[in-house]
Amino acid sequence: MTIDEIITFVSGFDGVLTLTPAPGDEWPELSWGDAFFYYSPDGVVPTNVQPFATVVTKNYPGDETSRLDRPDTFRVNIHAGKEEFIRRLGRSPREAAETDVDAAVTDTVIAHPVYGNAGWLAVVNPASKTEEVTRELLGTAYRLARSRFERKAESSRE
Repeated sequence: MTIDEIITFVSGFDGVLTLTPAPGDEWPELSWGDAFFYYSPDGVVPTNVQPFATVVTKNYPGDETSRLDRPDTFRVNIHAGKEEFIRRLGRSPREAAETDVDAAVTDTVIAHPVYGNAGWLAVVNPASKTEEVTRELLGTAYRLARSRFERKAESSRE
């Protein structure tokens, strides 16, 4: 999977706002070249929620273990939620992994190296082993984000 394929796939979901910061934008330089996916049917970047998935192309401060400074390396980060996390990794997000997984391993679903305890999964350079599961996880994250949005909208109308 390429970054463009991921962006096209996720952007195809109804109500998704895809933010792809670039030079000259209002977004910090560190975010340039990355992609952030929000459920936002009004097309406005939400100020009070995190994206449901991201694609990062470089190391961020405190998040260097995936070694995204290698050539042609990126990581898909997916807020899959507790149930999907357990299904994929066989443990709850808050449980420590019994074995240390190299966060730089490619084409493997892992707990996000920083946000795994919040139900985030990650894949560095998804390819043949993880392309299908990455698409499934992105769909799950989208549905969860949409559901959260709809619940919040419903409660604000009451």
